[in-house]
Amino acid sequence: MKQEKRFRRKKHIRKVVNGTGDIPRLCVYKSLQHIYVQVVDDEAGKVLFGCSTLTEDVKKTLKYGGNSDAAKAVGKKIAEMCKEKSFEKVVFDRNGFIYHGRIKALADAAREAGLKF
Repeated sequence: MKQEKRFRRKKHIRKVVNGTGDIPRLCVYKSLQHIYVQVVDDEAGKVLFGCSTLTEDVKKTLKYGGNSDAAKAVGKKIAEMCKEKSFEKVVFDRNGFIYHGRIKALADAAREAGLKF
């Protein structure tokens, strides 16, 4: 039931949110133990790059991957990666998850690191 509601929200979000070559889509997925982020170019249909709590750089600094501290670390890392690839703006896709808790922490950390959405 809970997952069906998330899929319904996701469907409505994806009608509006699309990434391009200039302004890609920042797609977030969270599980109970980890959080994953991908930067996607929807026009080409390709994932440009991604980061998660399982990435070596991030994993070393974390004690546990399923809390908001981990989400903040992933948000900072993905913002750095976007700046390296010269992406200043992205479109945020929360993937049907409610903008609260870990999703909000990730988005705020990415904004603080200089990413605009």
